[in-house]
Amino acid sequence: MANFKDYQLNSDLLKAIRLLNFKIPTKVQEQVIPVVLAEKDIIVKSQTGSGKTAAFAIPICQLVDWEENKPQALVMTPTRELAIQVKEDIFNIGRFKRLKVAAIFGKSPFYYQEKEIKQKTHVVVGTPGRIIDHIERGTFDTSKIKYLVIDEADKMLNMGFIEQIETIITSLPKERVTMLFSATMPMDIKNLCNKYMKDPGYVEIEEENSIADRIRQERYNVAEIDKTQLLRDITIVENPDSCMIFCNTKQKVEDVYHELLNLKYSCQRIHGGMEQRDRLRVMNNFKQGKFRYLLATDVAARGIDIDNITLVINFDIPQDRESYVHRIGRTGRLNKMGKAITFVTQNEKLFLDDIHKYIGKEIILMGRPEKETVQDVKQEFVEKINTTPEMKEIKGAELSKEIMKLHINAGKKTKMRAVDVVGTLCNIKGMTAADIGIINIQDISTFVEILNNKGELVFQALQKTPIKGRLRKVSKVVKQSAY
Repeated sequence: MANFKDYQLNSDLLKAIRLLNFKIPTKVQEQVIPVVLAEKDIIVKSQTGSGKTAAFAIPICQLVDWEENKPQALVMTPTRELAIQVKEDIFNIGRFKRLKVAAIFGKSPFYYQEKEIKQKTHVVVGTPGRIIDHIERGTFDTSKIKYLVIDEADKMLNMGFIEQIETIITSLPKERVTMLFSATMPMDIKNLCNKYMKDPGYVEIEEENSIADRIRQERYNVAEIDKTQLLRDITIVENPDSCMIFCNTKQKVEDVYHELLNLKYSCQRIHGGMEQRDRLRVMNNFKQGKFRYLLATDVAARGIDIDNITLVINFDIPQDRESYVHRIGRTGRLNKMGKAITFVTQNEKLFLDDIHKYIGKEIILMGRPEKETVQDVKQEFVEKINTTPEMKEIKGAELSKEIMKLHINAGKKTKMRAVDVVGTLCNIKGMTAADIGIINIQDISTFVEILNNKGELVFQALQKTPIKGRLRKVSKVVKQSAY
């Protein structure tokens, strides 16, 4: 299929796809979308950065019934960050179809998640542990689930989630479409497919430009004690616009982060020991280009989609070979060229050999930059460090340009219902039901999205139009977000 229009998708989806700047289907989308639209099971072996989230999100958004209040699709992901990102991607694609997407994961208040998924919800994205918590406590009704996605299956296997995945699968309706995505296909994953999937199609995406082709990979031999100095020299010589630096432990991330802060680098860090809201804030700021250097543990390596990371540095060599591929896959996304540099100490030869075997080639060994070379380019580096990075447009920003989110100062405690909001809005001259987006009613607040550039019209009208018999305080929500 040369064009998304060829799939006979809903016009609301096609509009979102166009505004998200999806030009033509990627290889994985081309092969997966028609199979899922035909409601058949599918197993997909595909590397990160191939556009696979949209491959399952687009058909799911097409197939779910807007009228149904209970969740119809469940997406399992290994990490909180990925759950939030997948939620955002599905939310963006289903924005004009007014689909409600919830993310449920650990280290986040259970109560708020429970309230969200008890309201009308079309798609739930979550991590296995928290999904089970909600199912066991009766707060997540799975009786209408028709579409199940197991994303990053090999990562879930490595994290010991296979039993939890089976527990979740056995609580779902047997009549459903199951999709499994994995970068590798170990035996346990194959067994899972055989046990729970019905005559699945199998798709393996051989990339035209494999990671090896589109990412220049280099390594440096270095003593542990000299790593920080080497990092400094390399970042001066490379002078990247946007760089991720990976360490193996939370403590190492903290140590290197504080070293770079002292050197006045524009940097932030992310690891599993941080509060979820702080991790989210850091990721969002990095996506927008508010700082140049992100230090991370492997928590940020998997499936996180950030455009234009020009350099990845493995400050510590990863201890398993899949992590190496996922780390370096943060650069060179969707066939852009990238660069990855790995520091190797004397006692890490085994890890290096394992990576070489896995990627089928030897990473080029480089000599350390000469002092003169570093000195020659240092001024350029200092100038860039002291210049505010260029802000990047957040994915989905184009979608939000014609949408205004309004806050109404009334909610469930004042018996506000969606039908009250819709009734009032449809009585405003120039408004129709098609101009009303997602409505989210909370205890004392209601949020409603107004589509098609009609936000200002509605905002002005509601200053003097009663809702449910009373004038309500209505204000614009400045920050547009999927969360």
